[in-house]
Amino acid sequence: MHDAGAEPGVDGAAGDEVAAPRRRARIALVLVSHSQQLARGAVELAAQMAPGVALHAAGGTDDDGLGTSFERVSTAVGDALAEAEGVVVLADLGSAVMTVESVLDMEDGFDGRVRLADAPFVEGAVAAAVTAHGGGDLLEVLTSAEHAGGTFAVAGGAGGQEGAGSTAPREGDRVSEGQGATPGATVVVTNPLGLHARPAAVLARLVAGYDASVTIGGVNGASVLELMKLGATQGQELVVAGEGRQADAAVDAVVAAITEGFGEV
Repeated sequence: MHDAGAEPGVDGAAGDEVAAPRRRARIALVLVSHSQQLARGAVELAAQMAPGVALHAAGGTDDDGLGTSFERVSTAVGDALAEAEGVVVLADLGSAVMTVESVLDMEDGFDGRVRLADAPFVEGAVAAAVTAHGGGDLLEVLTSAEHAGGTFAVAGGAGGQEGAGSTAPREGDRVSEGQGATPGATVVVTNPLGLHARPAAVLARLVAGYDASVTIGGVNGASVLELMKLGATQGQELVVAGEGRQADAAVDAVVAAITEGFGEV
């Protein structure tokens, strides 16, 4: 099990007076794989994307061979329930799914507090962990995992960003056109590797801390997978826009995070 501490410098990026209070993740994840190493690796990756979320690996058979173990899955789910309100389980292959279903049938679904996601193993784990980090409930975390299956279904670059870039204001300028318009700004990606996995996760967690809906480059700023799909590289302009009670603060925080380069400049 991995239970990482909170990452400093992310949650309070815009000041305590405007940022939504950070809650401990209410939902834990159990990652079930035929390979013990694969399960542990997926836990390690998800933990980097979402520090502070309870993540449990249940990989391999009882004698550490390839396969799945009813006992290991049952123990992992029980341990996860001991520290969270609910649990989302992801499994890598069909027989792993069958093992999880057997555990849930035996325990009568743990009073509805455990759900098995129909989701890709790695992408679903990352998406679910980031949503859990933001305080999502059981259904929200489950939905996030299952939505991950379609995130990369259509090939292509940041087409939405190209459209946004054609009418984008200069860096730091505000956008406000007409009643109901959302505040916005543009920012240039400064870190050499662009919005790869770690910066995308930082932004998704940051956005989740505000009472606002934020788009970055035309995609959902709270979705780590959609941000990664942008493929934004160093020097690229991104339009950041938001709506909601804390939209101004959220946009400012995102612009600052991208400008500062995520510690990679």
